Amino acid sequence: MAPVEGLETAQFNVLVVVGLLVFFYGGTFLISTRIGKKEENADGYMTAGNNIGFGISAASMTATWIWASSMYASATSGYTYGISGPIHYGLWGALMILFIYPFGKRIRAVAPKAHTLAEVMYARHGRSSQLMLAGSNIVGSLISLMSNFIAGGVLISMLSPFTFTQGVFAVAAGVLLYTLWSGFRASVLTDFVQVVAMLGAVAVIVPFIFLAAGFPAAFETGAANLTAEQGNFFSSTAFMEQGAPYIAAVLAYAIGNQTIAQRLFAVRQDLIKPTFVTATVGYGAMVIGVGMLGVLALYLGYEPAGGDVNNIIPGMAAEYLPPVLLAVFFIMIVGALSSTADSDLAALSSIMMADVYGQNVAGKEKANPRTMLLVGRVTMVVATAAAVAFASLQLNILDLLVFVGALWGALVFPVLASFYWDRVTGKAFTVSVITALAVFLPVRFGWIPVDGAFGIAVDVLSVVGVGVVLGLMVFGFFGAGPAKVVGVAAVVVTAPFAIGSLHEYATLCGSLVAYSVSTIVCWAMSVRRREGFDFSLIAQRTGDFDDSGSVAAAGPDADTPAADGDPEPAGSSAK
Repeated sequence: MAPVEGLETAQFNVLVVVGLLVFFYGGTFLISTRIGKKEENADGYMTAGNNIGFGISAASMTATWIWASSMYASATSGYTYGISGPIHYGLWGALMILFIYPFGKRIRAVAPKAHTLAEVMYARHGRSSQLMLAGSNIVGSLISLMSNFIAGGVLISMLSPFTFTQGVFAVAAGVLLYTLWSGFRASVLTDFVQVVAMLGAVAVIVPFIFLAAGFPAAFETGAANLTAEQGNFFSSTAFMEQGAPYIAAVLAYAIGNQTIAQRLFAVRQDLIKPTFVTATVGYGAMVIGVGMLGVLALYLGYEPAGGDVNNIIPGMAAEYLPPVLLAVFFIMIVGALSSTADSDLAALSSIMMADVYGQNVAGKEKANPRTMLLVGRVTMVVATAAAVAFASLQLNILDLLVFVGALWGALVFPVLASFYWDRVTGKAFTVSVITALAVFLPVRFGWIPVDGAFGIAVDVLSVVGVGVVLGLMVFGFFGAGPAKVVGVAAVVVTAPFAIGSLHEYATLCGSLVAYSVSTIVCWAMSVRRREGFDFSLIAQRTGDFDDSGSVAAAGPDADTPAADGDPEPAGSSAK
């Protein structure tokens, strides 16, 4: 996102911007101080005692899923694809939140006191799978953190005399200020306030801009600005370029991302379903609503400043909002990016506390809770500094996010299968993920021409990926039988239309290939195995660090038979 030129008349003066930042970050800091503890608990710092109530959890899940880039991207989708664009972006993203909860119930059932998914993979398979999942989340959270700092820096530089760098530092310092002391508890509590403010702002700002721009007459007079595809609600272009890739990408994000898993482990176990259902509705309403500003800009023939579509929302706000509502808009965007940035910091700290120090440095039974807290807080400071430094490099965030998203896509089946199927081994997990990445990279980035035999092979794997994605969605709600039927039916129905042409959509094919290859390899390496894994061992190998005496056994080492899922035959395994 580039700074907007030509909007000097919409700028606030220094005192107004400083006042707004102090109001927002000062308020969130005061909230966090009210929950601070002189003797902080390491487990509370990571998951708030696994007992957060419905309202806080649902608000936090909604706020975490909504970040500044999601608002900008939804509007960009509306501007690019017409009225179906925000629907494809917001609806599928919302449904992915819904698809988390059935898997989440199973994950909490076998690991009720875990802190990270990587920690559970350590208990299930060993170090290799744990470090793959933890490493992908470290990279992903740093990229997300950097992206949110960039969004904040551009917003501040656009609406004030401050520079981009000064804006980045202001946002980074503000988020770190209220997250550092109380960790995840501060993140979820402030998320509640932030999401209420964002929902209120959207409910006022979006209708106001529509009315100020001449709605509904603008949709009649501006229809000529749309192409035939943009004017078609059932546009195949919109689905293939926006909807389908997003379905695959967001499912991977939902299963593999620690910011989501952290909330899954934190919410009270009996409240998982209502929490994620409510977050589904909240996310969809807000993101689709904001995305309609892009549709309005398309009908108006609006040209975003600098030709950068990321400037549609701030540009429309600056043009049509009075100063008071522009200030509300400013707080809304700062709240959106801060709610995700604090989640990234909390996720990074929990990974370093539980996965790096707690299990790979000190060991589960010897980990010192005070040292864990120090590790968590130092991680937040270092991660903030790193994200600020990376923001100044102006890296291609989209390519980095696509890479991390593909890594999570390669992880989805091995991770989920590890919670349901007792035959999955650590070796199958590792080899399937590495193989999927090896195939994904040349497909997504065009390292090998996707024509001829290779193009057909990519199409076939992508069609299998369609079956895997739809099958997994059905499996979560209805079980293995219906999932197999839907998966096979999806492959049969899709194949005649897709083979020979699907490889032309590199983004979609890349994600689908990651799903299919990891699934095929993981299944092939596990299906002949006779010994099963006892899932009750996971609860014994994970749990509170501040009460390590209750933990029966440390997690398996990657070099031991247990790391391959070998120990006792499954007594309570699910298939």
